[in-house]
Amino acid sequence: MPELAPYAVSEHNTRGRNVREEVPFGRSEFQRDRDRIIHSTAFRRLEYKTQVFVNHEGDLFRTRLTHSIEVAQIARSIARRLKFNEDLVEAISLAHDLGHTPFGHAGQDALNACMKDHGGFEHNLQSLRVVDVLEERYAAFDGLNLCFETREGILKHCAPASAAGLGAVGERFINKQRPSLEAQIANLADEIAYNNHDVDDGLRSGLITLEQIATVRLFAMHLETVRKSHPDLGERRLIHETVRRMINTLVSDLMHETERNIVAQRPQTLDEVRNAPPLAVFSEEVREMNRELKSFLHTHLYRHYQVMRMNAKAHRIIGDLFKTFMEDKRLLPPQYQRQAEADQARAVSDYIAGMTDRYAIKEHRRLFAVDE
Repeated sequence: MPELAPYAVSEHNTRGRNVREEVPFGRSEFQRDRDRIIHSTAFRRLEYKTQVFVNHEGDLFRTRLTHSIEVAQIARSIARRLKFNEDLVEAISLAHDLGHTPFGHAGQDALNACMKDHGGFEHNLQSLRVVDVLEERYAAFDGLNLCFETREGILKHCAPASAAGLGAVGERFINKQRPSLEAQIANLADEIAYNNHDVDDGLRSGLITLEQIATVRLFAMHLETVRKSHPDLGERRLIHETVRRMINTLVSDLMHETERNIVAQRPQTLDEVRNAPPLAVFSEEVREMNRELKSFLHTHLYRHYQVMRMNAKAHRIIGDLFKTFMEDKRLLPPQYQRQAEADQARAVSDYIAGMTDRYAIKEHRRLFAVDE
């Protein structure tokens, strides 16, 4: 492993696993975490879970799986430059969406509404639940028994009320502390990947146009540069080159600003990182340009009438499934029927959250279509 900064997470300062295991042979503890995530059932399901466009709407649009891979690539590049733990950053990046519902954020909103009287639903908490409890692969423990720092990075957001029931991994939300720099970087790499590939997919789908997004500063400045340098470039390559440069601007700014903050704060240990202000941040100018991009996507893509139509279907499908399974738990698969003996609402939520888009559609058809 490359030399790490003294405040990076390492084999020497990790808080370890909930269940002790033998030291892995030929790989680090965080390589082991990454490998367990990649081999998990929940990770494979990400191939058929929506990012913005439902899987059957087109083969070239991003899914939760391709999004997670792009996040890992961006995060690793930053971690290598800053001498953070690349394996930990990759593990967090690949696992951060494991608990996401089918149908993207519409699915999460729908399931949260169904669960409002049963503790609610939040995909970050569900991702942690997947790796801590729901994966069934190992004889000695439930879940994947990941290292504390990987679990901490997966749990990006959490209300203090929910954090109180999570033990050590929830304490930072109560104590107003920061996670490791690896977790901070993975979180921002998620934002970089999300916004920029949604631009690409939105343009590819035709739901947004070059003329519309050319009003956004971050896109416009690079579009103009590319057009001047390559005046005869076709539209597809023009878009790709512009998006590529946008990502480079965000990544470079994040690296430089994080380096400046580290020099100013001079952390020497991981604990000092936890007690410092956020160190991994964008500069004020780039943060504002990024905010403008997010606002544009929210207005012109996520609220586009065609996306909203699919969102309406998602709410109806998930609402119908939840209501039906709550009325008769015998309709659940056997493993969830057993879980429902202790907490029926959470068992139903776990089942629905684990579905892919196409499985949820098929399950709804099986329950409600008379010809199935």
